[in-house]
Amino acid sequence: MARIRPDYHRHYKPPPFLYLRSFLPIISLILLFSFGLVSYSLLGHYKSPAYKQQLGWQSWDIVEISSSSSSQTDGGEDGILDNDGGNGGNGSEWGASIPLDNWDPLALHTTGITEIAVKPCYFPPYLFPSYCAPETTPELDKLKGKWVIVERDLNLRTGIWYLNVYYRRSRRLDVDLITDLQIVSEPPADSQKYDLELRGWIKAEGDLHSGVWPKQDEERLWYKTKSQGWDDLWRKDRLHNPKKEERTIEPTERQIDEEIKPNDDIISEDSGQTSSGSVEEIQSGSNDESKIVEYGDYITEIDIIYGNDDPFFGFQRITGGKVTEGQKGRWEGVSITVRKGNPMPPRASVPKFHSDGSFKIMQIADLHYSVGNGECRDTDKYPCTGDSDTAAWLGQALDEEKPDLVVFSGDQLNGQETSYDSRSVLAKFAKPVIQRQIPWAAIFGNHDSEIVEDRAAQMRNMQHMPYSLARPGPKSVDGVGNYYIKLHSPDASNIHVFTLYFLDSHSYQKKTLPWRKADYDYLKTSQIDWYLNVSSSIKPISRPFQPDGTSDLGDIWRKSSPSRLERQDKTLAKPNAMMWFHIPLPEAYMEADKPEFLDEAELEKLDVGKMMDGQGNSKHNSGFFYNAIKAAHEIDESPEDVEMDIWGESKNSKAEVKVLSHGHCHNTDRCRRSDGIWSCFDGGSSYSGYGQLGFDRRVRIYNITQFGEKIQTYKRSTNGDIIDDQILVGEGAVSGWGEDQG
Repeated sequence: MARIRPDYHRHYKPPPFLYLRSFLPIISLILLFSFGLVSYSLLGHYKSPAYKQQLGWQSWDIVEISSSSSSQTDGGEDGILDNDGGNGGNGSEWGASIPLDNWDPLALHTTGITEIAVKPCYFPPYLFPSYCAPETTPELDKLKGKWVIVERDLNLRTGIWYLNVYYRRSRRLDVDLITDLQIVSEPPADSQKYDLELRGWIKAEGDLHSGVWPKQDEERLWYKTKSQGWDDLWRKDRLHNPKKEERTIEPTERQIDEEIKPNDDIISEDSGQTSSGSVEEIQSGSNDESKIVEYGDYITEIDIIYGNDDPFFGFQRITGGKVTEGQKGRWEGVSITVRKGNPMPPRASVPKFHSDGSFKIMQIADLHYSVGNGECRDTDKYPCTGDSDTAAWLGQALDEEKPDLVVFSGDQLNGQETSYDSRSVLAKFAKPVIQRQIPWAAIFGNHDSEIVEDRAAQMRNMQHMPYSLARPGPKSVDGVGNYYIKLHSPDASNIHVFTLYFLDSHSYQKKTLPWRKADYDYLKTSQIDWYLNVSSSIKPISRPFQPDGTSDLGDIWRKSSPSRLERQDKTLAKPNAMMWFHIPLPEAYMEADKPEFLDEAELEKLDVGKMMDGQGNSKHNSGFFYNAIKAAHEIDESPEDVEMDIWGESKNSKAEVKVLSHGHCHNTDRCRRSDGIWSCFDGGSSYSGYGQLGFDRRVRIYNITQFGEKIQTYKRSTNGDIIDDQILVGEGAVSGWGEDQG
């Protein structure tokens, strides 16, 4: 057979890129098609939400945004909680909020629900929202609102596929709104079905036990609706015009099928933090009668709770029992909860010192609560139920001590697969404190986000709990929960006399290798910078502080006989301070101070308590102790301000923060002073966390007296004993607190 000769020289081959010519049309087509899809996606929504809002579209809401960020008052520093009063400004501006077809159980609104359905889905609803949602039409969306998914799976840990509750909500006045919701077995008995239909109950689409394994009898949601009357409209109108005279609204004034104005169902609320990251005291709350909303009997929100404890504030379980009963060792019970109207939690004011110069703080460490009841660990208490028995003994301790502030020092959640839904756990962890109407603050531990990295969501939930002073802090700082509280004097001068700092010590570092155990995390450089900036902004005061005249306090101040304070020399310096973070620093395990001028009895006072855990610090030292704590002084040094003592050392080297307080190590409750700084541990407070037989659970008490000049501490155990009463700072303490010992 004749050989075909190539049309080029045998030593020549065409360049490789010439072979791509045949692919160019296909590649060009793919690129053009991709560009078209992207353009359609971007240009298909060219109208802003505000434009739709003006057309009467009911998906978007209006919220009031505080303009306090523009103020530069004393309460405007980053991450601060203050009681100087006000939110830094009276002005406000309006902006579009999240759309009403997004589920948010913390949003403050009074928009009613028009329809409910239960829908299973074989795929994650967050990936295929349209596919998983109930069927609808544009006409129904306009009349009743779009379907909103309750983003909590009814089949979590109990079923084979996803199962969610959906609802519609609308501002329209010509649609009926849901007032009641209950669970009924399917099919209901004839007499029950007749009674339900006679009373106007409507059966919702979908089986509440769809996908549950082992298979359970079918159950349905039934809901009852009510038409909106003029009285309901008056309630909404009065909500935003509380001083308006009561009068009858005539039909000619407002058409019944008209949508309520976009901001008519919104309750404005100070978030407690400005857009720049400054944290302030929340001003709105249930103490303001004009903001208490009882908008008829209409249901405004639906939530799911796991476990048997009380639901989140403002919600209540529906009648008919749980969706799924818990089975020990397999799953916890699942319940549907609803909110009626718009109840707002009572807000805590930043507490002040008492007129006798005292302030008491209780630290509660390492609750390790679970979605269920939790299991008791390492205790001889019998019978014992972890979470509920812990709450009972904490209630007794609170009644005995009557603190002015409670600090939860991390690991409120157990992690380890038992706190898989943080919202259900957060609903109960502070219950004994909330029941006694005590202000409280909280920081995170390494277990709090062990299952899901949701610290920001947890903090938002805590902010919406009664009497909470917890704040997320500036977004530019690593972690969630970097904030501080200024404690003020009780007299008319309202002087800042003590500071409480709170930092997020994070959880775990990233693994370098998949099979290696992750090490504990550490405080970051941004947190060092944040603390130094805040400390430098603290204004010095005349110390020791005396109230502004005895006339403000009557005989109370005279009876306290402050002659000792009056004779002392005054110093212009920042107030004393304490700091909480969960995971201790490496310096917490340094040797205790051993000044040469002290005898053995005095030296023992510098290291009090037990240490039965290993070192719980991170292996990485970020330098927080020396670059932050030891670098921020009571008196900011400058050449003209340096004062020398009789030994030739600077008087200005005393640190602002004298005491660091931690959780994390359940079997360690010691207070040790190293290089002038106290590092104190609480010891475990909960039966649900690990412990050791013979080592009772305990809380740590800090008694701050003489308007912040003296800090005293001790522990209270489950059997009521007071353990290791010691003075850390001030009169009666071993000298050298806050000072370099090198």
